[in-house]
Amino acid sequence: MEIIKPDLKRAVKAIKEGKVLVCSTDTVYGLICDAGNKKAVEKIYKIKNRPKSKLLPIFVNNIGMAKKLAKIDSRQEKYLKKVWPGPVTAVFHHKKPGIRIPKYAWLLHLVEQLNRPLAESSANISGQPASTKIKDVLGQFEGKKYQPDIVIDAGDLPKAKPSKVIDLTIWPPKILRY
Repeated sequence: MEIIKPDLKRAVKAIKEGKVLVCSTDTVYGLICDAGNKKAVEKIYKIKNRPKSKLLPIFVNNIGMAKKLAKIDSRQEKYLKKVWPGPVTAVFHHKKPGIRIPKYAWLLHLVEQLNRPLAESSANISGQPASTKIKDVLGQFEGKKYQPDIVIDAGDLPKAKPSKVIDLTIWPPKILRY
């Protein structure tokens, strides 16, 4: 597990190489990888000890990219334009991952440079609390068999909660997680 300071070029290269990174988000520290790289996605599940029945949400950088992953009608799009970018994960189909546009320029630039979505999840062992403190994140993975390849240390983040999850398969949308 290599620890580095924020470096967009290095993050782009690492993601293209199939690595799993820890980085800051607009909520808590998260694990990210190329959503299209099955081995990297599998590694996130192993790192978190997360059941595969719990799908990993997806980061995109605009509604156009979201529309490539989900059928989004005009009413849903209008709603999303009010909550995105921001800490809201939208579920469009119960058997597909939720999607969100983070309100965090560094991550949006990363997705833009890669021109592909990122699989993501909070940087913690499943069932443990998500964290905004880098020492807590490092402590979660210390000595574990499966670890992130690179940790991007942006220092302690402002206190926050994981994203709200909304169900857009019904109207009006239903909040699944606050």
